[in-house]
Amino acid sequence: MCPKELPIDGTLDLHTFRPDELGSLIPDYISECLKEEIYEIRIIHGKGTGNLRRSVHALLDRNPNVQSYSLAGDRSGWGATIVSLKRDK
Repeated sequence: MCPKELPIDGTLDLHTFRPDELGSLIPDYISECLKEEIYEIRIIHGKGTGNLRRSVHALLDRNPNVQSYSLAGDRSGWGATIVSLKRDK
């Protein structure tokens, strides 16, 4: 299986990925965004049961490039997380 091509535009929609792919996907996407000088990203995880959101937040907690994150305050509400990345890396 070949890797999925993702646009590095600051929005990562997790609906097309399996939960076991997140451990490498999210850190890799953050690294690529930093290379492109994108310092705010939106991770769309959906609402569902909240398991995916908790997994995403746990990965963000462990990532040294993450300055802060919060649930989106727009119409997507708790279906997306907005992440601020550190600029000094």
